[in-house]
Amino acid sequence: MGRQRLLDDFGADRPTVDAPLATPAERARPAALPGVWRVEDGFVSHPFLRPGVVRALPFQLDLARVGLEEDLLVVLPTGLGKTVIAALLAAEILRRSPGKVLLLAPTRPLVQQHADSFRRWLTPMRSARFTGTVHRPVREGAWESADLVFATPEIVRNDLAAGRYRLNEVALVVFDEAHHSVGKYAYVPIASQYRVERPTAGRVLGLTASPGGKDERIEEVVGALGVQRIEARSREDPGVAEYVQPTDVELVWVDLPPEATRIREMLAAAAHTTAHKLQKMGYLRKKPIRSLSVKDLIALRAEIFARPGPMVRRFGPLFHQLLLLHLHHAQERLETQGLEPFLQYLDRVGAKEKPSRGDLAFLKLPEVVQARAEAQEFLRSTKEPSHPKLDALVELVRTTLARTQDHPPRVLVFAQYRDTIQGIQTMLELQGWNVGRFVGQATRDADDKGMNQKEQGRVLQGFRDGRFPVLVASSVAEEGLDVPDVDLVVFFESVPSEIRAIQRRGRTGRTSLGRVAVLLTRETRDVQYQAAEVRREKAMKRIVRRLSSEARSRSAGKANGRPASPEDPGGAPPKSSV
Repeated sequence: MGRQRLLDDFGADRPTVDAPLATPAERARPAALPGVWRVEDGFVSHPFLRPGVVRALPFQLDLARVGLEEDLLVVLPTGLGKTVIAALLAAEILRRSPGKVLLLAPTRPLVQQHADSFRRWLTPMRSARFTGTVHRPVREGAWESADLVFATPEIVRNDLAAGRYRLNEVALVVFDEAHHSVGKYAYVPIASQYRVERPTAGRVLGLTASPGGKDERIEEVVGALGVQRIEARSREDPGVAEYVQPTDVELVWVDLPPEATRIREMLAAAAHTTAHKLQKMGYLRKKPIRSLSVKDLIALRAEIFARPGPMVRRFGPLFHQLLLLHLHHAQERLETQGLEPFLQYLDRVGAKEKPSRGDLAFLKLPEVVQARAEAQEFLRSTKEPSHPKLDALVELVRTTLARTQDHPPRVLVFAQYRDTIQGIQTMLELQGWNVGRFVGQATRDADDKGMNQKEQGRVLQGFRDGRFPVLVASSVAEEGLDVPDVDLVVFFESVPSEIRAIQRRGRTGRTSLGRVAVLLTRETRDVQYQAAEVRREKAMKRIVRRLSSEARSRSAGKANGRPASPEDPGGAPPKSSV
C-alpha cells in the first residue's frame, strides 16, 4: 500500500473541531434546502458549504443542478470555476447519501490544488489524497473512512486492479481535464469499472475546457465516460459574459535570420532526398513532401509494418523513416526554437546509450554535418540570440513589468522543449529579472533536472507571492493550475493542438484583463501550427455546441410530463433560492 498517513483535512490552517470527524456511514444528513442551494448575500448557502465562501454564480448552479439529475460532461472556458461546480455537486450528493466522492486529476499539483479548494469551501470532512508515481504511491488518509478522495488516476486504476477497494460506495466520480479520457489513459478503465459497480444514484461529472477538435475525439471522450448529457458554455454566452474578463491575443512576428534560413535549406534538401527514396519504395505518395507532419511520419511506420512480406523487406523503409523523422524534428527546433536548441537536439541523438543505425546515419548525413558546423560557428562569432524570438520576448516582459498595477507583476512563458526553457531562463536572468522554472519530474541530465511535487509547489507559491515576476514553464503548467492575476501569457511557439492552446490561454484573464502573446516566425512551421490550431478550435466549438444541443433535446424529451419531487433538483426552485 505504500506510505500511509491519516489525513482528515489539508493544509496548516485547517479548522479545529471539538470531536473527531464522522465516517461516511456516521455522517449526519441534514434536511434539503428549498431548491437545493440557497443564495444569501451573493453567496451559496448549503449545509455542507462554509457560509460566505462560495460566490453564487447562476451558470455554476445551473450546471450543478443538471449534474444531480444526469451524468454530465461540462465544457467551460478556463477560469470560470469548473471545480466550484464539482464542489456544489459533491456537497449535495454527500448530504443525500453515505457514499463518498472521488475526484480524479491528471497531475499531483492539480490533485493538491483541488484538495485545498474543497477544504476552503466545504465543511470539515474526512479526506484522503492518493498521489505519487505508479511504482511508489503516496496515500494520505484511508479509502474506507474518507468522504472525499482526491487522486491521480493511475493509482486508483492500479488499486482497483489489485482489489484494494471497489467503487460501489462512490456516489460521485469527477474526471477533471476529462479530455484525457481516450485511448489507454487511466480514466478509461476507471469509468468502465464505475459503470459496473456504481450505486443506484451514482453520478459521473466530467470537466474540461477543450474536449477536442474532431467528432471522433469528442465522441470517444463521451463514450469512455459514459455520459449522455453535455453542457457547454462560452465566454460570450448570456449569464456567463458578465463574469468573464476579456483576453487580448497578440501575434508577434519575427523573421528567421539568414544563417538559420541557409541551414534550414540544407536540412530540407536532405529530407527531400530521403522522402524521395521512400516514394520509390511505394510510400508517401498521398501528400507533397513539404507538407508531411510528424503524425504522417509516425503513421508511416505503422504502414510499413502493415505491408505484407518478410521482415527483412521492412528494414530499408524503417531506416529512411527514422532519418526523415530526425530531419523533421531538427528543422522544427531550428525554425521555432533557435540554433542552440537545434544543436542540442543533435547532441542528444548522439548521446544516446545505444544509438541505432538510423540515429548514427542521421548525424553523418553531409547536410547535417555542414549544418552543425555552420550553426556552431555562427554562435561562436556573434552576440545575436539563438532565435529572434528571444529579443521579442525580452521586450514583451520589459513593457509588462514596467506597467503600474495593484499587484505584483506576473509573466508566464510557455515553451515546448526543456532545452528552450533553459535558454529562455538564462536570457531573461541576464536582463536582471528573477525567473522561476516549472517543469515535470523527469531528469534528463545534470543540467536539466526534473522537479518533484514539493519543488513544483514551492515555485508556484513563489510566483503567486511575487517573489519572481517571470515563470518559464513546460506543458506541465498548462492544465488547471490556479495562478491568479497573470498579466501576460507568452507562447514561445504556436502549438497545433486546440486543447493545449486553450489551456495555455486560460492561465490569464481570470480576475482582470488577460493578455496573450504568441511568438511566430514567418514562413516556418509556426505559421502552419497556428493556422491548424485556429481551425481546430473553431471546429471544436461547433461540434460541442451541436452535441450539447442534441443531448439537451434528448433530456427534455425524457423529462416531458415527469412531476418534480421535493428532492428532485429539476423542480423549479422558489424565488428565494437558486
